[in-house]
Amino acid sequence: MGDRSSSPGPDGPLLALVGSGDRRYREYILAALAPHFRLWLLDAIEPSWHRPYLTGFTLVDTHDPAALVGAVRRIGSEVAPVAGLFSYDEWVIDATAIAVEQLGLPGSPPQAVAACRDKAATRRILAGHGVDQPRSVAVTGQVEAVEAAASIGYPVVVKARRLAGSIGVQRVEDEQGLVPAYRAADAVVFPGVVRDGADVLVEEYLDGPEISVDSAVVDGNVIPLALARKQTGLAPYFEETVHLIDGADPLLADEALNDQLHRIHSGLGLTDGMTHTEFRLTRDGPRLIEINARLSGDFIPYLGELATGVDFAVAAGQVATGCYSTSRPTRRRVAGIRFLYPPVDCRILDLRVRTDLLGPEVHAAVATGQPGQDLALPPRGFLSRYGYVIAVADSVEQTNAELERAHDIIELEYKPI
Repeated sequence: MGDRSSSPGPDGPLLALVGSGDRRYREYILAALAPHFRLWLLDAIEPSWHRPYLTGFTLVDTHDPAALVGAVRRIGSEVAPVAGLFSYDEWVIDATAIAVEQLGLPGSPPQAVAACRDKAATRRILAGHGVDQPRSVAVTGQVEAVEAAASIGYPVVVKARRLAGSIGVQRVEDEQGLVPAYRAADAVVFPGVVRDGADVLVEEYLDGPEISVDSAVVDGNVIPLALARKQTGLAPYFEETVHLIDGADPLLADEALNDQLHRIHSGLGLTDGMTHTEFRLTRDGPRLIEINARLSGDFIPYLGELATGVDFAVAAGQVATGCYSTSRPTRRRVAGIRFLYPPVDCRILDLRVRTDLLGPEVHAAVATGQPGQDLALPPRGFLSRYGYVIAVADSVEQTNAELERAHDIIELEYKPI
């Protein structure tokens, strides 16, 4: 079954979490949940840093819905009934959704979650629901990719159909660049992600600022919690370098954006859970890039709590256990994060956080790399970050000014490779 540890929180609902992820990017979620829930971890690896937050754990194949169902039922018979089951891990949310349905717990139907994982399915389903999207073609080979790009018109975006985090996504300007972009997208692999069939998308490139909206969905009602404005770098790739949340962002009240949010969720059949929806703000209004049926990554939930006072992680636990209460903002600040990438492929020789440069608006400065580590930029590697800086201030200008100093705050000494 697993190992029991002392409960760090009150006698709240027993919440089962599937997968845990990288401590550097996910520990804040467990820390937020532990005071409100008895937290039980279902994971394929023995917990280590997780233990202070857990009531207990079970070792299980997190990609196997039947194994998850069996584990939850055993916990229910031997410990206490499990009130909710959820995951923020993109690679196991399909299996989690199937288990949730079989257990009769709060959550969206598995087919709705699967449609979010499959970008081609998202496009196909929402085409009939009045959702503005880029033109998109799923292709099975280089010839089809060239034909699709010609029909759409350059520039186009080439991406893998079932991946996330902008991994392997590339802007292509002309036919000469299309075949290598197709090969790169087709070659990207990730543990637990099936690659088969028409597995690469060729899409219309949309111009305009990028945003994302994180929402709680309860009984089919979409409740936007915060809006993040995004910056990307390392063109022609789309590595996400900055996210910024203004707790008073007026765009959250935009009628066209909220109409699109509701059309997207209802069209896909999402009923209960957390979602992360990405848009481009074009001259013709917001157009959908993609939607994820989970908490967002890149510390966006943490930024949301810093900017608004609403804890997205706690909201996720409440939705999963069927006890969500409307979360009202308690502050209006601006929180942002900048992720740091090296200028070239390199080996880290040294990393230093310049604590003497930390002003009152710098909330955190963290070196995530370590000496001896190799960092490869796209297309040889993705998400090759060596640190991040989080800033919180009373204005967008103040926050951005602090984020601009991030490369000075975390000094990288490296050797090109």
